[in-house]
Amino acid sequence: MSTEHAPPEQPPTGQPPSADTAAAIGPWATAGEAFALLTVDVPAEHWIEALTAARDTLGLRYFDWLSAVDELAEGFSVVVHLAAVGTPGALRRVLLRTRVPRDAAALPTASGVFAGAVWHERETHEMFGIDFTGHPGLDTLLLPEGFEGYPLRKEFVLAARVAKAWPGAKEPGESDHAAGEAAPAARRRMLPPGVPDPNEWGPLAGTLPPVPERPARGAAARGPRAAAAGAEGDRPVRADRPRRTRSVDQGSASQAAPAPTAPPATPSTPPATPEAPWQLPAEPAPEAEPAPEPEPAPEPESGGEPPAPATGDDA
Repeated sequence: MSTEHAPPEQPPTGQPPSADTAAAIGPWATAGEAFALLTVDVPAEHWIEALTAARDTLGLRYFDWLSAVDELAEGFSVVVHLAAVGTPGALRRVLLRTRVPRDAAALPTASGVFAGAVWHERETHEMFGIDFTGHPGLDTLLLPEGFEGYPLRKEFVLAARVAKAWPGAKEPGESDHAAGEAAPAARRRMLPPGVPDPNEWGPLAGTLPPVPERPARGAAARGPRAAAAGAEGDRPVRADRPRRTRSVDQGSASQAAPAPTAPPATPSTPPATPEAPWQLPAEPAPEAEPAPEPEPAPEPESGGEPPAPATGDDA
């Protein structure tokens, strides 16, 4: 039994070969694999036929999502992601893709093959402006009533950035209050993709003054003194500050070890009359002599009377 006629209930052994998958969908289909995902391209006139073959022949019965990609001059690519999830532990998935022109962006609805395509086709119609013929109702889904334009087209202008300045349009410290001739020259304003010049589009178009250009870097921007010094194109070299001639392995002049110097001589004796007497070294205090111990009194002889104390008359 060939691959294109295998029943959907058969356990898959992995991603089917691209040639067999394209042949199972139709002779007008081409397939290629990138990032472990198989993509099959089909013509727009065979869109419904390709979806039916992917569901019935390849067993891709799970409708995951449908969306579009703006390819600018090449039109829009409408992409459907299908998968087979009937076998536990195995997953086969395929991207089915077609291309519609930009000036006539229309495609038959896939709601008759996959009921889940109704919601996704409404969103794609609202965001890209692609018409799905035969759809039960392409009503507004996300945008408010009266909204003009298709937000996911690459030429869509981000009107919110016209009404409110983009935060990255100013450097830190810049302000709109310092306007006039005395104000410093502002840098060139930066605009992200999709944000127009507010002087060309929006309610303030044609009313804003031109943005002053930053002065050119050079001698004129550095001042007359620098311009006179650098008239030759190079800054003058001072005689006391020669250019660095050391190599990288030798290091810089500031890294050189300082030359050893002799310690200053210390005077043997302090000056006789110093300006600050407290700077003289303190002399050690003389040691105090110990007091003499008192002599002991003589003991009296046995049997006799003690001697009488001495008085002034005896002296």
